[in-house]
Amino acid sequence: MTLDPEPLPKTTSIQLFKSLFLARRSEEYIVKHYPENLMRTPMHMSMGQEFVSVGVCAALEGKADVFASYRSHAAFLAQTHDTDLFFSELYGRSSGTGEGKGGSMHLASPGQGHILSSGVVATQIPVAVGAGFANMRLGTGRTAVVFFGDGAADAGVFWESLNVAALYRLPVMFVCEDNGYAVDTPREARQVPASLTEAVKAFVCDSYEDDSGDVESVYRLARGAVEKAHRERRPAFLNVKCCRYLEHVGTGDDWHWGYRDKAAVEREWISRDALLQQRVRLASLQMSESAIVAVEDEIDRAIRASVAKASQAPIPGPERLYAGVFHEKA
Repeated sequence: MTLDPEPLPKTTSIQLFKSLFLARRSEEYIVKHYPENLMRTPMHMSMGQEFVSVGVCAALEGKADVFASYRSHAAFLAQTHDTDLFFSELYGRSSGTGEGKGGSMHLASPGQGHILSSGVVATQIPVAVGAGFANMRLGTGRTAVVFFGDGAADAGVFWESLNVAALYRLPVMFVCEDNGYAVDTPREARQVPASLTEAVKAFVCDSYEDDSGDVESVYRLARGAVEKAHRERRPAFLNVKCCRYLEHVGTGDDWHWGYRDKAAVEREWISRDALLQQRVRLASLQMSESAIVAVEDEIDRAIRASVAKASQAPIPGPERLYAGVFHEKA
């Protein structure tokens, strides 16, 4: 018999809800305003998958060096909670993370622990291993955590990175946001192993799987995984089942392509949406509806304020075109 886990502190449950709502509402803003053609960057939306990075980043309590894929929004906001930098970059303003030149796929704020997001599949993974090696040598106690989709496991560099992390006994956390597709190609058409969780065990790393769709479950899993990774000096692989609600790239849906069934997604995922689950949980913790709405309103105001700031910020001039490409002396 499996015992129910001890409830998290109410403050933790509230913070997880805030992070989830921040990521979701930020992307809802993008969906609504992207057609205005002022955010001139491709969008790979995190909607539906936010609970993965929110749970992991919260569990690491700021002591993380985060590396994300092109589906970068949730990871960036979960680690930084910085909507000013986020929207300034999406709107192409000089106050953004890359002076408005990087766009949605290349968000970064190293000072806040979000080291980079990469637009090329799997390329963030070896860089995270390098950061894990540096953390070990410097004794920082920080955890390099890398987010990627199950499609990245099709790349040789994923397995090479896993091998090096295990060989050098690095407490790197590999987090697979497993939505079952590489664009629109299902896993069984791409990979021989039926389970990535089982396949990676050959690399002497701790392997975990979660299909709950619940941010608190992911939070608990990540807390235990990172503690063991540092205690026993070996990498952790977290395979978290999830579902992106929108198309692979863009702000619309893609049901018309026919590679997945809308009714099945609604039944299996949208009906137990992580944000809605967490909102219900707050109510069960005796948090009033008015208090929950107040939290949501506060986040709404912060997002609108960030967009207003971005609209007033300057657009980078041509003289900044090559700035930041190579190392520059201060």
